[in-house]
Amino acid sequence: MENMLPQHRQELGWSQQRLADELGVSRQTIISIEKGRYDPSLPVAFRLAAVFQCSIEDLFTPQ
Repeated sequence: MENMLPQHRQELGWSQQRLADELGVSRQTIISIEKGRYDPSLPVAFRLAAVFQCSIEDLFTPQ
């Protein structure tokens, strides 16, 4: 799954740690999602979309 998470995060000027803190996950989880090694659970995907005020489809696209 390709994702636009790094771009959205950088637009806010947030570090990976700041995003992890906002979501209640580890920094390693954010790194793994951004690198495509881990697909987020549906609850995490919805929280990401809420943080960035966009749809899940705006963040993630199937390969």
